[in-house]
Amino acid sequence: MKKFRLLAPGPTPVPPEVLLAMAQPVLHHRTPEFEALFAQARRALQWLFQTRREVLILAASGTGAMEGAVVNACSPGDRVLVIRGGKFGERWAEICQAYGLSVIPVEVPYGKAVDPQAVAAALRGEPSIAAVFVTHSETSTGVLHDLEAIAAIVRQTPALLVADAITSLGVVNLPSDAWGVDVVVAGSQKAMMLPPGLAFACLSDRAWAAAERARLPRYYFNFLVERKIQAKHQTAWTPAISLIAGLKAALDLLQAEGLSAIFARHERLARATRAAVTALGLDLFAERPSPAVTAVKVPEGVDGGAIVRVLRDKHGISIAGGQGSMQGKIFRIATLGYADAYDVLTGIAALEFTLAELGYPVRLGDGLRAAQDVLQK
Repeated sequence: MKKFRLLAPGPTPVPPEVLLAMAQPVLHHRTPEFEALFAQARRALQWLFQTRREVLILAASGTGAMEGAVVNACSPGDRVLVIRGGKFGERWAEICQAYGLSVIPVEVPYGKAVDPQAVAAALRGEPSIAAVFVTHSETSTGVLHDLEAIAAIVRQTPALLVADAITSLGVVNLPSDAWGVDVVVAGSQKAMMLPPGLAFACLSDRAWAAAERARLPRYYFNFLVERKIQAKHQTAWTPAISLIAGLKAALDLLQAEGLSAIFARHERLARATRAAVTALGLDLFAERPSPAVTAVKVPEGVDGGAIVRVLRDKHGISIAGGQGSMQGKIFRIATLGYADAYDVLTGIAALEFTLAELGYPVRLGDGLRAAQDVLQK
């Protein structure tokens, strides 16, 4: 018998309490019972987003919320600034281009964090920019961009700041209102501890005013329609009812833990993972690492794809490899959502076995000892 463990940056493990909530008989969504559940989930989301604004719940992946953010913030021909430092920053650009927007990229090498002053310079050079699109935690490279500094810069301009927080919400501090982020989007299958299928969007007053003016085509992702209907604790379209039941249960667990404890747990697990891989003689890829996922350079002479395969097929541990140009060059170990110290220790033990089996000179226990040193403090 083999027990499988998810240490990938999405989907992530789902707690038993959440699975049980989703296994309950399905409610009809046009009933007072569903409205009560939906209202409770939306209030708890405001706590997680650290906002007084309404948070929209959408039946979609996180990419759906990204597309919704674009079509509700912009009009045909708008010039937009996109921070491209990984596959998900590039996804912002691809969505914008699909709708005919003029994309001005801020190119950031994979593994590097954007210099906020580069954003400031780009905004000075293009004062007509309508929106700035950034990925807070760039999952493909393990980088955490300095969203607070970027927000302070963008706030001084007419441009909207739109942030993909899909792997940062519930991992690191993101006070949406206090920082002045105009649109924050997220997804269910990361730190929210749910299966894929729900997306979330939180808009500022400036962003809602832009949505009134926006002229890009929209139908399913018309946030103005959703806001009006969700204010009545209903949805414009058929909701993912069982996932919303799970969402309420997941948010109950998160609120019981508390935001500061959640952030500290993620940072502790990430520090232990980074210490472990460094002790094994491996190099980290991200210069400003995200606590959500640790990106590690594949050592010389080792097949990067084989690391992922052996961990999965022999040891029952699912991690992620590199994406795009990083395929085979990095692997990524996630420590977000329903994760604790023993997930890290199990993952590192399996990584040590895998590296040894692939011929990499590793002394078993070095990584575990380094992780334990961090975790016991």
